[in-house]
Amino acid sequence: MDILLVDGYNIIGAWPELNELKNKDLAAARDRLVEQMAEYQGYTGYRVIVVFDAYYVQGIARKYKNYKVEVLFTRENETADERIEKLAIELGNIKTQIHVATSDFTEQWAIFGQGALRKSARELLTEIKVIEKKIERKVRKSTDDKPSSKIQLSDEVAEIFEKWRRGER
Repeated sequence: MDILLVDGYNIIGAWPELNELKNKDLAAARDRLVEQMAEYQGYTGYRVIVVFDAYYVQGIARKYKNYKVEVLFTRENETADERIEKLAIELGNIKTQIHVATSDFTEQWAIFGQGALRKSARELLTEIKVIEKKIERKVRKSTDDKPSSKIQLSDEVAEIFEKWRRGER
């Protein structure tokens, strides 16, 4: 099993689209990141956990699922880096490969010590863009290949049926 731990605010700050959105609406930037991680999770099969510092959201630590992506807010006075390191230790085992998405250099070295692999924010963004293109191609191909009707009709017959459907004569 592969698990991707994402340093939420680090990624938001590093991705141009999310950074711009953060300046207008931080909650919307968090939601957009979680949506993108849901697509990533659905495509790759990785278990994805996004960790946000409590620095921007005051209150007690909380955890919830959104689009099947686990979203964690750290406790007050706990950084996302600290939580990610703890998760890497807790979740890592012989059958599980931990990946950590962050561009925080110090965090990258700390997670190497836990046996986790790192993905920089830029690498993850590139991967997301490739996945989005692949999904788009698959959707386009399936809609192009699929006939509009199970029975091939001439345009004239299809028009007659459409008039009947509308109750016209």
